[in-house]
Amino acid sequence: MATHAVKPLKDRFLRPFSKFINNEASSGIVLMIAAVVALVWANSPWGQSYFSTWQTVFSLRFGSFVLEKPILLWINDGLMAVFFFLVGLEIKREILIGELASVRKATLPIVSAIGGMVVPALLYVIFTRGGDGSRGWGIPMATDIAFALGVLNLLGSRVPLALKVFLAAVAIVDDIGAVLVIAIFYSEEIKWALVGGGFAILAGLGVLNRLGARNPALYIIPGIVLWVLFLKSGIHATVAGVLLAMTIPTRVHLVPKEFSEEANSALQEFDKASDSKDRTLMNEDQQAAVHVLEEACEKAQMPLQRIEHGLQPFVSFCIMPVFALANAGVAFRADSISAFSDPVGLGILFGLLVGKPLGVVLAAWLAVKAGIASLPARVGWRQMTGVGVLAGIGFTMSLFITELAFKDVQHVETAKMGILAASLVAGTCGFLLLKKSTRLKVES
Repeated sequence: MATHAVKPLKDRFLRPFSKFINNEASSGIVLMIAAVVALVWANSPWGQSYFSTWQTVFSLRFGSFVLEKPILLWINDGLMAVFFFLVGLEIKREILIGELASVRKATLPIVSAIGGMVVPALLYVIFTRGGDGSRGWGIPMATDIAFALGVLNLLGSRVPLALKVFLAAVAIVDDIGAVLVIAIFYSEEIKWALVGGGFAILAGLGVLNRLGARNPALYIIPGIVLWVLFLKSGIHATVAGVLLAMTIPTRVHLVPKEFSEEANSALQEFDKASDSKDRTLMNEDQQAAVHVLEEACEKAQMPLQRIEHGLQPFVSFCIMPVFALANAGVAFRADSISAFSDPVGLGILFGLLVGKPLGVVLAAWLAVKAGIASLPARVGWRQMTGVGVLAGIGFTMSLFITELAFKDVQHVETAKMGILAASLVAGTCGFLLLKKSTRLKVES
């Protein structure tokens, strides 16, 4: 009687979750749920527990070395360093083989992203006019890639792939700008000896890269030391994540043709080793062939892409929701509506809702008119406007910069109110504009 492989029950049970995780819109949905939970918790009868939970102090001790922080800072300085490490990997990949790999491909998203950062910052500065809230000018510069792409993907195949690629590239350039702003303007007094130690580690990792070391542990363990040095140096610790990503190897040991030959040879050996018995367990020769195939797969992949692929679900479905849960909670009071008349709140609202689309679209229009860039295939100005509005979803990075920019609780709460309101309006309006523009394009 023939024996057939039966799919494990856990595989059948987990298949719906796997499909959800692989859906590009899913991370935005989870992020939104986390933000709603934070708001409900902060405004419930147990609201005080929301704020006290994140202020609970947690310590790590290694002999005489002590690292002591509230849970909120462990999330914002620690977990978000992993988020920025992933951002760094994405930036490096895009520069090497993606939409930023050539001047022709990169011009439009780079110019659009710069416009989308400069105009919101200027509008914010105009509203705050040198007051004590002016330090938050970096808040409306940011775009939340998970939310923005999540909304775009809700429109499905009606949205041209080129438009999704453009938005992703704009968000990546936006992230580069945010990292530079954080490193230069939102770092504290710098201790250069510790910075020097950090760059010595980076130099050592660069040497490991040149020597062909591909084991992720060889980079991650020194990377933790790098994070501690930057944390203590005054340069924000999340910058260490981006710098560490730049040292991760991108070379492969098998080019596609070599991989194909080696993989085909392994599969042929596997077939040769098969016997007439129909059984679920492999014999030794088959196992050896599978091992050769596994090694070929490992050699054909960039370590950078392998790490990025492994980290993406953890960051999207764990780190970012936890960050949103810890940072999005605002207690609504009778005077909360005054946040929208406060210079900080107005600066963020106008920066994200007016400055972002104006900056992105105007910069793109000027680049196209100057002849240095062209619109993506099958994309018109109506759709570019819709994407510009979606870029006004600041959320994750805007909340993060808020915590760096302000120490005053009132400013923090006002900024969060502005970010949440602007992101909700930008997401809704961007979705409706793109839905209408894609329908008009299909009908025409």
